[in-house]
Amino acid sequence: MVKLVIFDMAGTSINEDNLVYKTIQRMMTQHGVEVSLDTVLELGAGKEKRTAIADIAEVVVGSEGVSSEWVDEVHQAFKEALDQAYETEDMEVFPSVHKVVKKLRAEGIKVGFNTGYSRPVAERILVRCGVKVGEDIDALATADDAANGRPAPDMIDFICNQLDIPAAESVKIGDSAIDIEEGRSAGVKLAIGVTTGAQTRELIQKANPDYVLDDMWELLAILDIKD
Repeated sequence: MVKLVIFDMAGTSINEDNLVYKTIQRMMTQHGVEVSLDTVLELGAGKEKRTAIADIAEVVVGSEGVSSEWVDEVHQAFKEALDQAYETEDMEVFPSVHKVVKKLRAEGIKVGFNTGYSRPVAERILVRCGVKVGEDIDALATADDAANGRPAPDMIDFICNQLDIPAAESVKIGDSAIDIEEGRSAGVKLAIGVTTGAQTRELIQKANPDYVLDDMWELLAILDIKD
């Protein structure tokens, strides 16, 4: 029986048109590493953002090509640019996610969000989107709440412990392969991909998800919940 569904945020729950990854691409380019958005999405989606920058740079220029200081500099520039972007760019909860979350909670299933964002950034996004923890969703886990980033299970464990629900009775859903890997490492009942965000169906399927959705509304049928 499923008692908890944990949704990734950007690209899965929140429609922000890949703003984070576009900002990473822009900051890396400004700091001397030319990289395409497709490469950023393939290598960085779902990860803690400093780790994403380091991993992308290592593939693009090689492990000897960038220093830890360079990664720190780009990460700081990224955070500052993202803060500015969040003041002006549009973002909202995907309409189908909003409806599915309400339906899940009406059925007694808890809902958590997790994200590779820091807690301050995640909370700002939720405020912008009108989502309140404790009212609209039951729990939030961020990169700040985890000793280890995805694909480690720390954020899922954080939510499961907070809500006293085992991972084996939970579902993880996200828009990247690393979300699926995170769910597997935590031992969730189902690890599900969705094509509304960072990665294509083909990239997500490399992690062997249980399902890949094109619209979140499909989740209800998987969980045998009438829409």
